[in-house]
Amino acid sequence: MKSFRQELWFEVPTRRAFINITPKIEECLRESGIKEGLCLVNAMHITASVFINDDESGLHADYEKWLEGLAPHAPISQYQHNRTGEDNADAHLKRQVMGREVVVAVTDGRLDFGTWERIFYGEFDGRRRKRVLVKIIGA
Repeated sequence: MKSFRQELWFEVPTRRAFINITPKIEECLRESGIKEGLCLVNAMHITASVFINDDESGLHADYEKWLEGLAPHAPISQYQHNRTGEDNADAHLKRQVMGREVVVAVTDGRLDFGTWERIFYGEFDGRRRKRVLVKIIGA
C-alpha cells in the first residue's frame, strides 16, 4: 500500500467563499500514482470546511443565505465566544454544519464521483492563510 500527503494553502480575501478545489485534488491524485484506494480531504482550521456538492452559483448563493440564517455574523455580541476578543463565532458554527472533511473512493486512478459532485473548500472567516490536508492511500 502507498500513502501520499500534501497540504494545500488558501488565503481568501473575503470573510466567506466557496472554492471548487476538485482540480487541485485531481492533481494530487495524479502525483500520488495511486490507482485504487481512498482520498481524504480535510480543512485544518476550525473556521473552514471541506464538503462535496454541485458547482452551481445559485446553490452557492443559497448556501450563503441559509448559513447566515442559521448563524448570522452580526451582531457579534450575540455569541459568548466573541467575548474573548474574537468576531468569528458564526464561522465556527458554519463549519460545524458544513463539515470538516470528505473521503472519496479512488477507482482506476480517478475520483469516483457521482455525476455533479465536486469538492469544495468553504471559508467562513477568511483574510488569513489556512490549509487543507490531502491524504491518499491505496495501491
